[in-house]
Amino acid sequence: PVLLRNDGGNRRPWISVRLIGTRSNRDAVGARIVLEAGGRTQLREVNPFGSYQSQSSYAVHFGLGDAETVERLSIRWPSGLEEELTDLPVRRFITVTEGKGITAEEEP
Repeated sequence: PVLLRNDGGNRRPWISVRLIGTRSNRDAVGARIVLEAGGRTQLREVNPFGSYQSQSSYAVHFGLGDAETVERLSIRWPSGLEEELTDLPVRRFITVTEGKGITAEEEP
């Protein structure tokens, strides 16, 4: 076991995205998320099964460096549906439901 401690605080922007499938599987396993912010592009896949005898979170977390907004968030769901969200605020936990866009947003 490892204990990680954040002594630096929450100084840098970030966003955490949780997907809920409706046509796809409920946990959106296999969905691809492409994020564009601050001139950089990041790609993540929903895959909580990367550990031995354990499981990671279904939420996908992005560190944003100095970017103060997410210009574009593109989601390709396992069903093949593609969605695009623009101009998202940072330092938020958001939930995106397939075909409905953002259905929940929470500040830490």
